[in-house]
Amino acid sequence: MTIDRDQHPLPTAEAIVSNVPGSFAWGVLTRRHPDLIETVRRLVPYPPAVQESLDQLLVTIDGAIPPLPSDAHDRAVWQEWAAPHLGRGWLDTPFLWAESYFYRLLLEATGYFRPGPWAGIDPFAPQKNAELDTPDLARDLGDLDRLVAAPDQAGLSAALAASLWGNRADLGFRMSDPTAQNKDQVDELVADDSADLWRLLDAGTPGQVHLVADNAGRELVADLVLIDRLLESGRAATVTLHLKPHPYYVSDATTTDLLQVLRRLHAAGDTAASVAARLTTAISDGRLQVRAHGFWCSPLTFHELPTDLAAGLGEATVVIIKGDLNYRRLVRDAHWDPTTSFQDLTAYFPAPLAALRTLKSDVAVGVDPDRLAHLESTAPGWRTDGTHAVIHVRP
Repeated sequence: MTIDRDQHPLPTAEAIVSNVPGSFAWGVLTRRHPDLIETVRRLVPYPPAVQESLDQLLVTIDGAIPPLPSDAHDRAVWQEWAAPHLGRGWLDTPFLWAESYFYRLLLEATGYFRPGPWAGIDPFAPQKNAELDTPDLARDLGDLDRLVAAPDQAGLSAALAASLWGNRADLGFRMSDPTAQNKDQVDELVADDSADLWRLLDAGTPGQVHLVADNAGRELVADLVLIDRLLESGRAATVTLHLKPHPYYVSDATTTDLLQVLRRLHAAGDTAASVAARLTTAISDGRLQVRAHGFWCSPLTFHELPTDLAAGLGEATVVIIKGDLNYRRLVRDAHWDPTTSFQDLTAYFPAPLAALRTLKSDVAVGVDPDRLAHLESTAPGWRTDGTHAVIHVRP
């Protein structure tokens, strides 16, 4: 998709890179990624050839960024995306791109795309599936009856909050901060435009809602509960759920993960099983549509939406965009002044949108100046500690 820069002139800021020792981005590339390689080796019994490929990937973290093998199925497009960065050090490239390319190389090392017994095996599946058996999720499912039985708007608001805060500690984030799951939520959001979201959904006859998912496991459970509430309350005639076409970042939700979550909801019985039954029926009759566009596993920002995807999103009453990574792609992963207008940065987007994000990286926009001053003086880690969140809406 080509952006009309005369109609929507885009503010600019310097891209975040990872070469500042002690910075969040530096920690991800120098600590989290090596830890992830070790975790994958420990949880999946890969054969010696795959283990050797993972070891080779680990070595590159302290060296130059390598190309994909010449016979990789998507080498041509990744060569185009990677051209400015190949041969450079990981820490000297844009953080958003470096993260994305690392995960593509990890899938290459595990043989995910290659013929053989390990083709299509999600290297993160043991971690994602384990989250479906946690006491935290069991407690969430036990509380579903109160949410579903709540008055219409109260139930919707609770479902929105669950979908937002379900993102607060994904698996990759927990690897770099093991205490993340135990941190208390703040009493107030950094920004809360939820009233604008409800106005969009109540403005006319029920229309199309698109939800761009982020994580599997507990967060996807909450997303599905929100979808169920939107359909059952008549706020949406149809919902399109956008998932990853294959594994990407550690927790990212694929269609396989969707089926695992539906299975878990069915097995829980009671209200959770009823939610699963309604969603399964909605998929069967077309009210809940599942999409998995290749763009979601690319290093591109939303400014570069493919024409077909932009056209589909453009038909939505509202597009709900989940998570930290999607937010970074939405506004660009750059050193913005936190008071920069979210509306200005997303003016290019082809539909009204709502961004639900727990802050787990440096980028921040749309913060009131007084709120910003308070955060900087009382919570210096607010951008990256997973305890602060935003609901940004651009009608």
